[in-house]
Amino acid sequence: MIDRLLFTLKGSKQIMMKLVGFYVLQAFLIIGQAISLASLLTNLWAGYSLASEWGWLLGFAGCFIGRHVINWLDTVILDNYARKTAQKLRQQLLAKLFKLGPRLVQQQGTGNIVTLTLDGISEVENYINLLFSKFVSMMIIPVMILVVCFWLDWISGVVMLLVYPLIILFMIILGYAAKAKADRQYTSFQVLSNHFIDSLRGIDTLKYFGLSKRYSKSIFRSSERFRKSTMSVIRVAMLSTFALDFFTTLSIAVLAVFLGLRLIDGRLLLFPALGILILAPEYFMPIRNFANDYHATLNGKNSFHAVEKILHEEVPPEPHVDIKQWQDDSQLQLNEVEFQYQHGSRLAPVNLKLHGFQKIGIVGMSGAGKTTLINLLGGFLQPTDGTIKIQEQTVKTLNIGDWQKQIIYIPQDPYIFDDTLRNNISFYTPNVSQAQIEKAVKMMGLGSLVAELPNGLDTMIGKGHRQLSGGQAQRIALARAFLDQSRRVLILDEPTAHLDIETELELKERMIPIMKDHLVIFATHRLHWMKQMDYIVVMKHGQVIEQGTYDQLMTKPGYFTDLIFDRSKEGK
Repeated sequence: MIDRLLFTLKGSKQIMMKLVGFYVLQAFLIIGQAISLASLLTNLWAGYSLASEWGWLLGFAGCFIGRHVINWLDTVILDNYARKTAQKLRQQLLAKLFKLGPRLVQQQGTGNIVTLTLDGISEVENYINLLFSKFVSMMIIPVMILVVCFWLDWISGVVMLLVYPLIILFMIILGYAAKAKADRQYTSFQVLSNHFIDSLRGIDTLKYFGLSKRYSKSIFRSSERFRKSTMSVIRVAMLSTFALDFFTTLSIAVLAVFLGLRLIDGRLLLFPALGILILAPEYFMPIRNFANDYHATLNGKNSFHAVEKILHEEVPPEPHVDIKQWQDDSQLQLNEVEFQYQHGSRLAPVNLKLHGFQKIGIVGMSGAGKTTLINLLGGFLQPTDGTIKIQEQTVKTLNIGDWQKQIIYIPQDPYIFDDTLRNNISFYTPNVSQAQIEKAVKMMGLGSLVAELPNGLDTMIGKGHRQLSGGQAQRIALARAFLDQSRRVLILDEPTAHLDIETELELKERMIPIMKDHLVIFATHRLHWMKQMDYIVVMKHGQVIEQGTYDQLMTKPGYFTDLIFDRSKEGK
């Protein structure tokens, strides 16, 4: 039930040593508190006046106050350690996610990764906080109290020693039952997170096809499964808490009865009887606290193991090659490059040659493999077979820092940071001048947005602030690209998929000038872009079935011409 993986965290040994010191001192104070109180009551029972017992009373008060001071210090130190460790884990997780790229997100789901990064790390913080304190206190305080109880009355000590393993055994049995249910709950939560995020991201498409109500019912069913699994965990947690409280209380009651009977028979003095009776609840308190909080740590444990699993994912090694800035004579060639997903779909072997400042259009229906090919070209996925030749150097993957630093990537939904409009526009070029920002604003048609914002470029936008339309977000992404002239590779993955045709055509006029003197890789299903492309790659069901210039593809019947004529019939 103790997670050994927790003790591999940086600083865990130091915090353990501090906690051991704190709890040893706290155990002495608990014992001192019990001895002082028992001595005070025994002497008062013997007829001594209260005025003569000020020493014991002050000793009790001092131990009581010292105990809670130690408890406060322990809480502060452990809270700080848990918070800093959680922050480091979040930073390490984000760094690893960036290194692993979209592959991991596609495997585990966007919702699961987002939930793990936000809520999951918070649960890990709570897990670290609770488990360290409860574990150390359970290992130290009962042992020291038991030694004192043996000194006061060895028979009572034997009874307390025999009862403790039974409670632990019962706690383990219930703990395993709770763990199994918590694992099912965590799995349900992962499914719900992925389902909800995916449905939310595609809500426009779902509404367009009249499927939003069907998916809302699907989300409801997923949430109901999660609710039922959560209630199942809570029932086990409440049952185990009640059972452990009942057995520990019963143990104390039985011990009190035996102490009372032996006290009446004269076989035991009042002082040891009172001392044991006062120490008995403290003896069982650590294991009760551990058992009560164990269920609260189960989600944290699952999240912690999920984080550690990602952190130990193998990152494909970056090839040791020297990639220079992309120029008009630079070349990139794919030779029989393919990719296989774990869930079964694959990208069939691709042969493709790119050179200079070409504009490459990648077309195909949804699921044709456009995004997979783009991720391979961006170095976000590692091919499962084939070779790549870039600038006369043969490599297995384009996961190369010098290559990726040359890329500007514009997806369907550009990320808008929770920051000012100015900082969002100058994201790639933080030191750019005011005049250049204003030029970018004018070029990308953001003037009307700036004019209507209360603080102009210094207005906060993003989550929780001024919301933007899809067209405005794309304009900001294009302004970023316009300002950064040092990056010569422009990758666009369905950048206008969610825009109406009027907005798209307006943006098209602003995007074409940016493409000049760039290698442009443009994935889209909007075919009107193809006339502006120098070379077109046509994909279907994970295969490149046609490639060539627009005129070459139009001169012979094929899948591309079928797409063109079908769209023409639809009025597109």
